[in-house]
Amino acid sequence: MLAPNSFLFEKTAAGVATITLNRPDRLNALTFEVYRELTDTFAALKDEPDVRAVVITGAGRAFCSGGDVHDIIGELFSRDMEGLLQFTRMTCELIANIRAFPRPVIASLNGTTAGAGACIALAADLRIANEQAKIAFLFVKVGLSGADMGAAYLLPRVVGLAKATELLYTGDFISAAEAERIGLYNRVVPNDQLETITREFAERLASGPGFAISKTKEMLNREMDMNLSAALECEAQAQAICMQHPDYREAYEAFVAKRAPKFN
Repeated sequence: MLAPNSFLFEKTAAGVATITLNRPDRLNALTFEVYRELTDTFAALKDEPDVRAVVITGAGRAFCSGGDVHDIIGELFSRDMEGLLQFTRMTCELIANIRAFPRPVIASLNGTTAGAGACIALAADLRIANEQAKIAFLFVKVGLSGADMGAAYLLPRVVGLAKATELLYTGDFISAAEAERIGLYNRVVPNDQLETITREFAERLASGPGFAISKTKEMLNREMDMNLSAALECEAQAQAICMQHPDYREAYEAFVAKRAPKFN
């Protein structure tokens, strides 16, 4: 059983694990410990097949405001290049582990989402936000490259190159409505409905054909850097593999019997 110290973790009988960043007084700013435990948690969850979806959210009025000014940013000034690389590679490892987690990850954005918090949200498969969930990739505003934690790779693939360039060059906040308009947020919901709608959607995915969803995520990741010919061959192989899985026969038999399928 996972028992992290730096954030809340719970797992339901429906197969949904929820990670809640829990430093509301600091707008859930990340510390070295939070980074490390988040990274290790996503790695560990890969080996827990009863976790069929993960929700990551924040306590209070923010999802995550990025790295803590005192606990991280101030400390980094004492490091040499090797020490700085050790840190930046750890932050990138977190993104890699979120993307490599073979089941759906939903970022439930309950408020301010900035810097590293924006990158964590971006790495999730889906983003459901409340109406106050403004977002910014604000690295350039503190003299850092906008290309951080996979942002320059993932963001253009979500919102297009031109809009990604604008967001990464300026570091400006955009509203939840604008984020939904450009496709960064999958949906924006009333504040008091965020938890319920996120849970219902996560449970819907958790009860679905897990093998097929996992294979879909794998293909989305792999095909990011493929040409069409390679992608078509990959999809042909993936679909043939899925056709051998019991879920495929269960879906067929359920359809014939006019009942709801019961996926493994």
